[in-house]
Amino acid sequence: MVIITKVSKFSVATIAILVLFASCGTRQKQANPLPPSSETGFIPAASHDNGWVKPAGGPVLGNPEIGTCFDVNVIPDGPAKYNMYFSWRPKMAIAVSRSENGTEWTDPVIVLEHDETSGWEDNLNRSCTIFWNGKYHMWYTGQARGYSKIGYAVSDDGEHFERVTKDPVLVPTFNYEGYSVMNPYVMRDEERGVFRMWYACGETYEPNMIGYAESTDGINWERSPLNPIFVHGEGWEQDRIGGCEVHKLPDGRFIMFYIGYSDINTARIGAAISPDGIRQWERLESNPLVEPTEGYFDASACYKPSVFLDKENNRWQLWYNGRFEGMEYVGYAVHEGLELE
Repeated sequence: MVIITKVSKFSVATIAILVLFASCGTRQKQANPLPPSSETGFIPAASHDNGWVKPAGGPVLGNPEIGTCFDVNVIPDGPAKYNMYFSWRPKMAIAVSRSENGTEWTDPVIVLEHDETSGWEDNLNRSCTIFWNGKYHMWYTGQARGYSKIGYAVSDDGEHFERVTKDPVLVPTFNYEGYSVMNPYVMRDEERGVFRMWYACGETYEPNMIGYAESTDGINWERSPLNPIFVHGEGWEQDRIGGCEVHKLPDGRFIMFYIGYSDINTARIGAAISPDGIRQWERLESNPLVEPTEGYFDASACYKPSVFLDKENNRWQLWYNGRFEGMEYVGYAVHEGLELE
């Protein structure tokens, strides 16, 4: 068991009240609105009891009119409590949507478009944004000719991004990286004065493993000699590992939320903990945390998690992209209490 902090017992009714309490600005019309607050308003997020639940009403962002929304990155920095940067497949761009409660989101606004003149980003997706030193810094994935590479852009307001350099800042170089480096997740380490990046690498359709690199300027990256630092396990993640987010816990350790694939078309979400974010990863016994639910919008696969440690309300919040056949929208899951095992 991995104890993060002492919390109260799980209560679906409490979660329903918390999630549906607030509202936010002008909302997009949802294909499946959230159900009224009740004990039947949420369903288990996995086939086993692990404390995670998701709203029975379906996705919280995306519908047939908006199209596929995937690989989200939710941050607290911005004009709203939650600011979600996500890959907007029909636009081949990164967009942002905002929310005050995590379940009702504003209409998407494109913040960075693909650039076919660059030679490496005919398609643009899979980004991470942080606010540091008075600016928003985004690392994103560009794709062309079967390769994926990572670029870098900055913004003063979080909505209008400009590329720092026309060329990518990280490209597949080593054998384990295959054709692609993608899904960057970046954290600023002020004590050491570096940016820390975890990234997926390997094949282009779905990556295979996680690598790690550091940079002092966000442009020039030095890979860890221990790469790849995280690879697939057994059972539900026996085929490969995909995009991740890494967060520092109150006790100084690091928790990684990641995609695990039992086969290339079936994905679930799990987590692992490391003392330094690089070595000695220990998977949670409650994995997978979120998995496909029959008859639900995510019945085929659950991809790329983005999480928020809500200390004020003693809960974890998690957003992910769920897929049913060709439809892919953003889902939501919540775990009351900060104790994960």
